[in-house]
Amino acid sequence: MNIFFALTIACYIASSLGYQAYVVFQKRVIYRIAMIGLWTGFVCHTIVIAMNYVEAGYVPVQNIHETFSAFAWAVAGVFLALQIRFNLMVLGALVAPVAALCTVIASILSKPQIQMTPLFENLWRTSHIGAIILGNAAFAIAFLVSILYLIQERAIKSKKRGFFFRRLPSLKLLDSMGYSCLIVGFPVLTFGVIAGAVYSQMVRGRVWSWDPRVIFGVIAWLVYAVLLHERLAVGWQGRRAAIMTMAGFAVLLFTFFLRFLG
Repeated sequence: MNIFFALTIACYIASSLGYQAYVVFQKRVIYRIAMIGLWTGFVCHTIVIAMNYVEAGYVPVQNIHETFSAFAWAVAGVFLALQIRFNLMVLGALVAPVAALCTVIASILSKPQIQMTPLFENLWRTSHIGAIILGNAAFAIAFLVSILYLIQERAIKSKKRGFFFRRLPSLKLLDSMGYSCLIVGFPVLTFGVIAGAVYSQMVRGRVWSWDPRVIFGVIAWLVYAVLLHERLAVGWQGRRAAIMTMAGFAVLLFTFFLRFLG
């Protein structure tokens, strides 16, 4: 295993443990250590991806090993970028374990040799997969934020507010971050869908196919399109938006398993 990839896994795991400790003890010094661990892991992971690109000559998002790795990198990167604005510290307790789990899975999976297609075709294929991964990462974070929203909402409604109420941010902040993830993820996912259609036209001679992976991918896009429209036009927010966000990500997950494990 590449030493930088081993360091990536170690940092993500250490960061996960740190964030869990922060949730329990609420010590800012623990949070800072966890954040440094996540940043260090992300930097090491970026080096891994850059080295793989230089070595292989293509963007490493072409097989299931690379996809899990790229998804972990994207989740960590999107979260760190959003932290600059929202500083939603407790969310790291969910994001870091996702990044750690995906990198561990990637380290276990085999890395098959890739038969490269002509450059122009490969560009569209890479653009399609890369955009889908980045969009999915934004929606994964929106999914995790929705979980926190529903937990906090339940804590507020209950008479015994308890452990989570004192540790989770306001419903307004959670809803705002979920909306930001949607604003980031939807255009990227849309580009991924368009790039996939172009690639399909080049390879198969048609834009559309009745492949279940394509069908469920479009369904997921439609769910998020409806959610974004309702948030902009009708003013959807809160519990309804959180539940629909989770439903959309469930379809994305199903599509992923169809694509790589079906």
